[in-house]
Amino acid sequence: MPEPVAGSVLVVGESLVDVVLAADGTRVAHAGGSPANVAVALSRLGIPVELATALGADDFGGLLRRHFAAAGVRLVGEPLTLPRTSSAVATIDPSGAASYDFDLSAVLPLVATDRRRIHVHTGSFGALLGPGGAAVARAIETHAGHATVSYDVNVRPAVTGGGPALRAGAERLARTSDLVKASDEDLAALYPGASLDDAARRLLGLGPVAVVVTEGRDGSRCYTRDDVFRAPGRAVAVVDTIGAGDAFAAALIAGLGRADCLGAARRADLGAAGGAVWGDVLDRANAAAALSVSRAGASPPTRSELDQHESHLASA
Repeated sequence: MPEPVAGSVLVVGESLVDVVLAADGTRVAHAGGSPANVAVALSRLGIPVELATALGADDFGGLLRRHFAAAGVRLVGEPLTLPRTSSAVATIDPSGAASYDFDLSAVLPLVATDRRRIHVHTGSFGALLGPGGAAVARAIETHAGHATVSYDVNVRPAVTGGGPALRAGAERLARTSDLVKASDEDLAALYPGASLDDAARRLLGLGPVAVVVTEGRDGSRCYTRDDVFRAPGRAVAVVDTIGAGDAFAAALIAGLGRADCLGAARRADLGAAGGAVWGDVLDRANAAAALSVSRAGASPPTRSELDQHESHLASA
């Protein structure tokens, strides 16, 4: 595959600190927040990335700033706007699954337009709740003329609420996106009682050229206007599931960049991508998620780790 077209990715959304309570009673603080995790994962995959987010000038905020600096993520806008940094207490059950109790702010900074950005990504609760949702909408509007847009549904009903209001907000963002990513659990929350296929096609009918659905260990699939492409999951020992979907989303974006399908000038190429492109992109994103769940916290793989993992599987 060719290397990415020149340009950077802008991620707009919340960052927070996950205070993880493990099954053995230990308590550890990890940098987190779905959009922030995506930004870090993109940078680890070699993609120039900027993050528009909001932090407090406190210990948790310092932890996040050091985390972003170490990962090579550049903060844009005015990040230090919160009285305290958002956090979530994540409880890990014996299977590795995480449940959350949030202390959050949905404030996000406004971001000046930069035509060097070829892609904008957003998702989770910051894209839906005010006042941050307005900053997300403006970033999409001002960049859509030269950048493609992706939206990770990543619903958090405990924060955003559910029902028609949640569905309306997610559908509004889907209408302004080229690519929508959702888990099977996200689709069940948006469209209770609908089959996975029907729910994905409802989102696809709103305007994006592709809807990608993750199904945990069962892999992932991509719905386009003309076809459905599937990639199997990876068998792996699960430590915890924190950040798995974010690692997948970052590898998805990076893969589309490698296929030269990012940027407004490449929208037609994204829409025309077939099985050869989507098979490779989905497979690599599944591998990124598998590597992420095999270690504690939101710890996405680097490009080198992902290359080595793929090389090992190919030679096995």
